[in-house]
Amino acid sequence: MHCRKLVSLCAAAVCLTALSMTAHAQQKLYVYTSMKESMVSGLKTAFMKKHPDIKIDFQSAGAGKLMAKIAAERESGKILADVLWTSEIPDFYQLKANGLLLKYVPTEIKSLTNPIPDYDGSFTPARLGTIGIAYNTRFVKEAPKSWDDLKKPAFKGAFGIANPALSGTAFMSVDVLVQKFGWQFFEGLRANGAKIGKGSGQVVDDTASGDLVGCLGVDYITLDKVEKGATLALVFPPEMLVIPSPVAIFKNSPNADAAKKFVDFLVSREGQAIIAEDGTIPVRTDVSIPERFRAVLPPADQAMKRALPVDYRKMAAEKEAEVRGTKKPEAAGQLSDKEATIKKFTDIMQK
Repeated sequence: MHCRKLVSLCAAAVCLTALSMTAHAQQKLYVYTSMKESMVSGLKTAFMKKHPDIKIDFQSAGAGKLMAKIAAERESGKILADVLWTSEIPDFYQLKANGLLLKYVPTEIKSLTNPIPDYDGSFTPARLGTIGIAYNTRFVKEAPKSWDDLKKPAFKGAFGIANPALSGTAFMSVDVLVQKFGWQFFEGLRANGAKIGKGSGQVVDDTASGDLVGCLGVDYITLDKVEKGATLALVFPPEMLVIPSPVAIFKNSPNADAAKKFVDFLVSREGQAIIAEDGTIPVRTDVSIPERFRAVLPPADQAMKRALPVDYRKMAAEKEAEVRGTKKPEAAGQLSDKEATIKKFTDIMQK
């Protein structure tokens, strides 16, 4: 009897030790991201199923807020995130220039559509975000075919653009359109009564409600509304706004091995299929656009052929002060390039 008790106690001790070792061995991975909750949730579930030894937590916020948080953490001596995944490539160029990113080339890099010039593994595109023209089909009966169509009477007084001072996506959209068409493009929109909105989500909401008849619409935000029954449509002019969303690992991450597994998963066929289901373009050519989105979203290779050229290095210079968490030295009263762009846009849109 005593032997049985002893054996039972020993077995229990072994189990407890094993559980303790498992708990101790489980790595924790912290990802800062600006991606939406439904996408993040699906990726988290699938990743932890594939890697039960890694506990992954996401902190979701706008790219600007995340960069401010990273700057504050860096100032205090330790960046808490292991991985960063947002849609603002200039941030990644500056983090790279500051020596904060770990170079890692995913195992399946040859399967990816990679629009990043001088790629060296410091950051890798994980999706191709697109910004098109969202419009309310109750009020706009003919789909716009070009960016200049936004100056037509159908959009008079009721076309919205998210505030680039509040939305990183809006800032990049404005900057790219200025690079291509010049400030006269926005002067023409304003002459037709275009308005500044707030966030990228709000201008789509306002278009769905009829407060606006159209807006610069982020793909997954607009298509989510369409799926929920909103009388919205999303179209892309021949010259597309395509904004890659990079993922990167911080150099001093104590969980670099787990972070590499996450990056590999994110760009794997499984990870990209989850991303595609949320109404945005995957970076893999062997992952199809879901059937319900094919009438709107082109495959990755076609999107890149139509993409407006982007000077990422110029944008990186404009964002330098933000990433440091301090303003770069400038003459008294002089604005940074980004501040000057936002001010110019605001001045035009508030005339």
